[in-house]
Amino acid sequence: MSTRTLNPDVVGVSSFVLALRQALQEKQSDPVASFQLGALQMEVRALGDSVWAFIRRKGKGGIALRAAYLAGEFDCIAERCKADEIARLKVKSALGEHLIVFKTGEGALEHLRVTAHFTPAVPMLVPFMPRDVYPLEENDDPMGAKGNVEAIQRGLNSGLMYFHIDEPDFGNILYFQNLTAINDYFGATKTKPDRAVGGVWPELGYLPPAPVQSVNPPTDPLKAGVQITLSDAILVFRYDAPPHERQFARQFLQMLAIAYKVIERPDSEYRDWVARAERTLRDLDEAPEATIKHYGYRYVHPYTGAEYPDIMVQMSIVEAIHAWGTWCGEPHPLEAQFKAGLKKFYDPKLRSLRRYLPNVGDDKDADAVDSWYLYHPMLNLGILALDGNDEARDLLMKSIDFGIKVAHHFKYKWPVQYKITDFSVITENAEADGRGQTDVGGVYAWVMLQAFELTDDKRFLDEARAAIDTATGLGFDLNYQANLTAWGAAACMRLWRITNKPVYLEQSYVYLAGFFHNSQFWESNIEFAKHYKNFMAATCLQDAPYMAIYECFDSFAAFERYLSDGGSNVDPAARMLVTEYCKYALDRAWFYYPDALPSDVLSPTQRENNGHIDRKLSFPVEDLYADGQPAGQVGQEVYGAGAAFIFATRAFHHIGGAPFRLYCDMLVPVFEPVSERAVTITLNGGETCVAGLTLVRLKRRKLGTIKVTTEEGKDLRPHVSSADFITYHVPAKGQIQLIWE
Repeated sequence: MSTRTLNPDVVGVSSFVLALRQALQEKQSDPVASFQLGALQMEVRALGDSVWAFIRRKGKGGIALRAAYLAGEFDCIAERCKADEIARLKVKSALGEHLIVFKTGEGALEHLRVTAHFTPAVPMLVPFMPRDVYPLEENDDPMGAKGNVEAIQRGLNSGLMYFHIDEPDFGNILYFQNLTAINDYFGATKTKPDRAVGGVWPELGYLPPAPVQSVNPPTDPLKAGVQITLSDAILVFRYDAPPHERQFARQFLQMLAIAYKVIERPDSEYRDWVARAERTLRDLDEAPEATIKHYGYRYVHPYTGAEYPDIMVQMSIVEAIHAWGTWCGEPHPLEAQFKAGLKKFYDPKLRSLRRYLPNVGDDKDADAVDSWYLYHPMLNLGILALDGNDEARDLLMKSIDFGIKVAHHFKYKWPVQYKITDFSVITENAEADGRGQTDVGGVYAWVMLQAFELTDDKRFLDEARAAIDTATGLGFDLNYQANLTAWGAAACMRLWRITNKPVYLEQSYVYLAGFFHNSQFWESNIEFAKHYKNFMAATCLQDAPYMAIYECFDSFAAFERYLSDGGSNVDPAARMLVTEYCKYALDRAWFYYPDALPSDVLSPTQRENNGHIDRKLSFPVEDLYADGQPAGQVGQEVYGAGAAFIFATRAFHHIGGAPFRLYCDMLVPVFEPVSERAVTITLNGGETCVAGLTLVRLKRRKLGTIKVTTEEGKDLRPHVSSADFITYHVPAKGQIQLIWE
């Protein structure tokens, strides 16, 4: 065995690294299969206790991918491939039988998919199994390659890892473990893939979760004779090293889009957000748990019958109901009622909005504010102001200089929480990662751009640029809270529109990369999670264990602005991921509502001071969990009630003269009337993706005869049809003609 010294960048290695190194040096077996993929040479070998796939680029090193771990002697035989396979192996051992399938694709970026199925010979308790990815230098030494891991799996988000090998200069690799395919394994072993993809160089990749070993270890075996998927790994390759984080982020999005197209994706269902919005309005108005009176004005409770009114909650509901009124053609009375009391949040001494009303209880620190809480109410005031509301404009402009003062004090790097009176820091950094609220600059920039649009005062434009510029260099550490990151992407795109400087268009990809790194590109069936959907959901915070409704619909609203400003200039991969996120948000957000879940899925208790859950009220719970914990542990959000209005007003469209309302789950569709009974719909989603179009019958009207045709002239059949609505699955990119009689 070689005595070459350890790579100084490697802190240490395990026995698995040393075993691979020795096996490669001794070349213990001939290839079982070999094939070419673009510039990559691939071969599969049975070495030591594993079946390995070696992916090399001539003179540039490569990686070793463990396709199966046997922990003993085995026989590996190549079988006849099926139509879409490049190799198919059957592996027999005392454990049972492994079936390993290899698929490849070239296109814009080469990618490899390796899926390992296993049928145990006996009821099998799962032991420890090692990770599966090892970088190699040009002589196949896993201890010699140098590189860096830029992103790994966070919690129960996507099982991905983004890394590059620099010496030798193999290039960038996205490793994506399709966790959806492994649900049966998680269920059988009662395990969860929490931070399962990552590792320490040079031992990287997927660490299959195993039952915790103790004096009395769990006894949950895999069933004998039942095939189960152990791994479904997708690797995407890119060879050009990016010169800066903006291009690095763009490449990440492009590579993630390849993996997204490869995996099987769930259907997205039509949801009646209009009916949900109408029920929500009724409950906001009539339920005693929804509102409270102070100073003669009505204020919204943050949670059912609990917590003090605050400005973020009030503005979120006001803006959402305003959007509903605009969509309906007339304001709803609740908008004026809730708007009337906004002035009580304004402190004339500070010249700023405060979080709480002046009479907040002594159990709250009236001067404490989370950094994002200062700016998000201004964002919603800006929306109202730009829509012509003078009171909102006045309140925004009276508060905005204080917001700038805070930004200057913290040099555009905000802490988690501080005192609004003297800027003394209460909490500097989040415990999970030792960073402050890194993406507040994004929502701040959006507020400044709203002020610029209202006033044409260049100082606001300069403020927006300063905030975005200061965040440069954070890379995958940019994301703190999902919706703030989404608004940061929107702010970058708006800055690009205003300044015509490509750096801001490119910087938007850094925000998107942070957002999608913190998302769940898999559908969980673990415990209670099988009763709701989580595909493509973003966890609310960088360290949060759950998905939250407020961050979901506020990100949706931000992405509408992003797509509208970006248009066809958005990188196709980024556009596809954003539109797909929004499509699935319209579906999965339905399950935040207690009446959409079985009663036993809901947590019997809520966080202290956060009220209770009432399944009769059309307000969503705050929290759903990919690992199947009970939903609603945090509480039932009254302030999340805006979700129904945001989704309804963006997804449902009035078609003049038609007997129906059109629901489209692709954001920013373009409608062009062709005749009195025909319209052309242009969608700009992903090339290979599917959109849902639903025609919802209007009251006292009949749907009649409907014809939906693609731009190639193909007539589409309904996916679902009833007297009240018809749903079609259509290409997410291109033109559709809709004709009714």
